[in-house]
Amino acid sequence: MKSLFDKVSNECSKLTTRAYSTSFSLGIYCLHKSLHNDIYSIYGFVRYADEIVDSFHSYDKQLLLNEFIRETKLAIDRKISLNPILNSFQQVVHHYGIEMELIDCFLHSMQMDLQQNTHDRASYDEYILGSAEVVGLMCLHVFTNNNKNLYNELKPAAMRLGAAFQKVNFLRDLKDDYKTLGRMYFPGINMDHFEDYTKKQIEQEIESDFNAALEGIKKLPKESIFGVYVAYVYYRRIFQKIQALPSKAILMQRIRIPNYQKISLLFSSYCRHSINMMI
Repeated sequence: MKSLFDKVSNECSKLTTRAYSTSFSLGIYCLHKSLHNDIYSIYGFVRYADEIVDSFHSYDKQLLLNEFIRETKLAIDRKISLNPILNSFQQVVHHYGIEMELIDCFLHSMQMDLQQNTHDRASYDEYILGSAEVVGLMCLHVFTNNNKNLYNELKPAAMRLGAAFQKVNFLRDLKDDYKTLGRMYFPGINMDHFEDYTKKQIEQEIESDFNAALEGIKKLPKESIFGVYVAYVYYRRIFQKIQALPSKAILMQRIRIPNYQKISLLFSSYCRHSINMMI
């Protein structure tokens, strides 16, 4: 039965999300249950592509990515795939009318990771758009449940939230991206002279993204607002920890939030959400 295969596909996306990201899993858990599988499916798709370009060092990454791109397009065209991650993703694409333009933009950024190790401002903005902002828009399709007017209203804020998350990731992973993958995403940065002033400039840009995103989060439907707010609070906390460190320190460690602090953040987020005091 196709329905059984679809159920197994959704479970594979859920397993992928929980295995790779406790933070996003926590945010998804706080969404209305009706949204869980759809967001798991988007995350599973994004995660698999990201793993190809970031982790499979002993394999031909370009070949694998080309095959993944081809299989993604076939899955969407055929409305089925024997790859369970792609099968669950294509269901979400068709149900919510996610534009192929968003998917192509994301896959283009994955190609950039294999072809470009440093960025100027234009290519940096292009990469952020594809790797993060359009992912936020895919999720926004789900959060607004095909309400086109609300989607268009919240589109800028969703893009800013995706950008904020990605830029925080760049700061958090600065050491590994540079030393392991040989990448520097922030434009015009000399890693041999990464100073507090430069770090501060990056942080001001991220702060602006977070502030714009929060205004959009407050307007989300009740089924999605709390889960998205939890993810916002979690990333904001990582960002605050990064802000408190000197530039040299973030080149020596990866900032993490212990599990007990995640539970505390969840509780405080729920309290602020309950009394309509989201900050």
